[in-house]
Amino acid sequence: MSATDRVEDLVRDLAPQVLGALVRRYGHFDAAEDAVQEALLAAALQWPADGVPERPKAWLIAVASRRLTDQLRSDQARRRREDRTFALATGPAGEDGHPAEHDDTLTLLFLCCHPELTPASQVALTLRAVGGLTTTEIARAFLDPEATMAQRISRAKQKIKAAGATFRLPPAEEHDERLRIVLHVLYLIFNEGYTATSGDHLHRVELSDEAIRLTRLVHRQLPEDGEVAGLLVLMVLLDARRPARATDAGTLVPLDEQDRSQWDHTAINEAVELLTHTMATAPLGPYQVQAAIAAVHAEAPSAETTDWPQIAALYDVLERLAPNPMVRLNRAVALGMARGPRAGLAVLASLEGDPRVAEHHRFAAVRAHLLELAGDLAGARANYLDAARRTGSVPERRYLEERAARLDD
Repeated sequence: MSATDRVEDLVRDLAPQVLGALVRRYGHFDAAEDAVQEALLAAALQWPADGVPERPKAWLIAVASRRLTDQLRSDQARRRREDRTFALATGPAGEDGHPAEHDDTLTLLFLCCHPELTPASQVALTLRAVGGLTTTEIARAFLDPEATMAQRISRAKQKIKAAGATFRLPPAEEHDERLRIVLHVLYLIFNEGYTATSGDHLHRVELSDEAIRLTRLVHRQLPEDGEVAGLLVLMVLLDARRPARATDAGTLVPLDEQDRSQWDHTAINEAVELLTHTMATAPLGPYQVQAAIAAVHAEAPSAETTDWPQIAALYDVLERLAPNPMVRLNRAVALGMARGPRAGLAVLASLEGDPRVAEHHRFAAVRAHLLELAGDLAGARANYLDAARRTGSVPERRYLEERAARLDD
């Protein structure tokens, strides 16, 4: 890893702590976030050449604080007094220049995932404020115009301010629900990175990597929370398959055709160990069950040895914990593999009138797969082509068209 890469990783890890320190001290979330971005840019330019300061977080806080106070106040004498006061508050009390007991990352995540915001705004603001990504990077990742993304982030900040949100952890009675929103936002970021919903590429690695990094940060602060651990395990297990999910040409490779020697088995073993501990010590939740399903796939030496009855049983549990049409759609696949395609098709029939899933390309793709297993090749071909028309992902469209073409042979 180059010096520039090491600096980039360090800066990204420190970004939410620095922003949290400024917001906690000064308020002004919008202005503080801009000041931190300037400090991060300064570090990215200076540290590779000059070396990382002895206390990098204190350096970033000091630079961002100066930028912020320059912006907020024209009285230079008052600015110097506040800088001295803040330097004393963040100086020798901690190894890195900031009191060790203060890490505001989780508080910042709760703020960025405020329930008044739409999921799209929560995702964008989280990537900007907690992830340290620039507006340009976020827009590129989601294939949106930069101006559109900038407006979304700006409106999100204004909405948080209008809602009267304060920089503190939610009260105990709101904590679980607010944490659920945070985890859902991280899950959305990961999913868009793992299988992009549109564009020419199957993966947007910068998003899946960022989602895993942020979930690790949350897990470090809430190590005994079973759902935080479950989400982290789920992400790591899925990401471990990434090297085998596409050919060099970018063509999607389905799970049952992947070269499992390309999977990251070190990551798989570490994730399964964490899952085993979590499921033995924490109340069961939906992310843990999804992680358990991913673990069954990950530990099967081949597609043929996959324990589909166990996966079907886990989907039964998942549907009781988190009933929604996408879970039922996945359960149809598991039942089709465990008990035969007609069992899976019967589950699909119960979803045909549900607009949340019936128009989704995955519904047609699952039906095509089950019809193919049942021997209805004409029906399978028609549904593969229907799914191909519905997806916005070029790699998925090519794969589905190829599956349809195979049935012509």
